[in-house]
Amino acid sequence: MVLSMEKWMGKVAIVTGATSGIGAAVADALVENGLIVASLDRSESRVATINQRSMQLVGKKGKLYGVKADLTKQQDILAAFKWVQDNLGLVHVVVNCAGFFKEAALCESNTEDWRRTIDTNVIALCIMSREAVKKMMLNNINGHIVYINSILGHFCPIEFRMNIYSATKCAVTALTETMRQELISSESKIKVTSVSPGLTVSEMTTFSKDLTEETRRFVKDRPILKAEDVADAVVYALSTPEHVKVHELTIKPVGEPH
Repeated sequence: MVLSMEKWMGKVAIVTGATSGIGAAVADALVENGLIVASLDRSESRVATINQRSMQLVGKKGKLYGVKADLTKQQDILAAFKWVQDNLGLVHVVVNCAGFFKEAALCESNTEDWRRTIDTNVIALCIMSREAVKKMMLNNINGHIVYINSILGHFCPIEFRMNIYSATKCAVTALTETMRQELISSESKIKVTSVSPGLTVSEMTTFSKDLTEETRRFVKDRPILKAEDVADAVVYALSTPEHVKVHELTIKPVGEPH
């Protein structure tokens, strides 16, 4: 199998949650490989950070643009797709990296945190997928949609107080298969891939200020992936030839006990 990113050179990608962590690493990797990347974030200050980071990528094969969009609001997502198409071109790749988690036991967490977790981790991902597929099919684009899932989308841990986070990631696992079946029924060559990392350096883990001291110690003592490791996995999935699709890609740090 010959791996190549050449087919994506000059093509447009949308990446969510791209201010830091996995999203930022994915966006930078796509720019390195020649894509024009629109990075979505709800905060104007974070969009400004993305645009500042784009200056550090000058001279790379691709380009990076920050676009303001609150993924918990459908109208923002629709507006972002319109801005990208009007200003950058037709979307060929979408990588859903945005996620939300607030540590608490299920019976101790509040409803608003549940809603935000579901809206960010599931509903936004569904809207992004729907809009991407509609536009790809309309324009006969054999694009690629990637979900940054989690190993917690395949089992429920006992160590963390994860409340509904694992449930939302299990939903992503199911949605990946649902999307695959729908694309087959439509005779579409659009690919969908779930990338499920183990524990990874991010704002939800090592950089989080909201974790309990017990969880912080637990994370510190565990093997951990770098965000760039996950970005490499995304590039690998995108690099496969047209007749090959990576449906599920699970990556763990060496020594991960689960």
